[in-house]
Amino acid sequence: MKSPGASHLPARPSFSGPGICRGHARDAENSAQVATGRRMKRAHRWTGVLAFVRTVESGSFSGAARHGGTTPSAVSRVIERLERQLGAKLFHRTTRLLSLTEEGAAYYERVAPLLRALEDVGEIFEDKGNTGTRGKLRVSLPVAIAPLLVDALTADFMVHHPAIALEISVTDRHVDMTREGFDILLTFGGGMTDGTTTCLIANLPITLAAAPAYLDRHGYPRSPEELGGAAHIRHLVAERPRPIVFADGSKLMARGVFDTDSMEAMRVAALRGLGIASLPRLIIAEDLRAGRLLEIVPHASLTPVVLHMRHAFGPFLPRRAILLTEFIKNVLMSRADRT
Repeated sequence: MKSPGASHLPARPSFSGPGICRGHARDAENSAQVATGRRMKRAHRWTGVLAFVRTVESGSFSGAARHGGTTPSAVSRVIERLERQLGAKLFHRTTRLLSLTEEGAAYYERVAPLLRALEDVGEIFEDKGNTGTRGKLRVSLPVAIAPLLVDALTADFMVHHPAIALEISVTDRHVDMTREGFDILLTFGGGMTDGTTTCLIANLPITLAAAPAYLDRHGYPRSPEELGGAAHIRHLVAERPRPIVFADGSKLMARGVFDTDSMEAMRVAALRGLGIASLPRLIIAEDLRAGRLLEIVPHASLTPVVLHMRHAFGPFLPRRAILLTEFIKNVLMSRADRT
């Protein structure tokens, strides 16, 4: 018989005593710990990826450390942890040299574009905050037009876009954009098939020119036909001399006395009187005005040389790259109009 104060409600299960619910709680706790461990491992891996890319692009642990505000030994440890996670060695290390292994080069080619894409997404939101377009661009310029472009970039572009940082390399050598971490490359000649994107910057008019000293010694060619017997300074494209190409499609593979892949070297050789050079008029305009070079067969119409831009951003250029590209186009167009 129930006592008068007894409750008619059924007894509630206890969560404090032993039973299956405590097991569920332990399982949930273990699952949470596993998930946390996985998140930490992913975070460590991204830290390692960032340190790895910075090391490749700066060329040393010290350079990566300066960029990340840490120490070279800390960068080295992070990358060693990444190597253990990947089960692959990314760098050859000696006391004086740090170079990518084959696996390291392949890994860099995959992860560097991903990091750039993440930076570009951040840039979109920064722009919406009216802070101005920002970010860094690593750019390679050919020697012949570098003085013109660097002058314009430092005098105008960087004044109007102070939050865009530029790292400029001036070279005529072959540049491996992906492995060397360049964002933009300006190059004369055809596009490349290395996974980067190529677009047209300008068609630059070509002029045949030689120094007065050369013409005094060898005579002044009066027609395209007479060019064949002259000495020529030839431009190498993909290690092959580029022929003189006339507007009607005809070509002349001239006799070369000095071949080079550098248009600036061609200009210097022409000024020294070595022969006739076929160069963009924009590059030698000042030499023509000063009489250091004289135009050859001015009535002959030549096919312009193409200046391409290659970039590693894929189908969508970030705004900072668009601004730089349009600026370079305008500078070259303005200078070409004055030659």
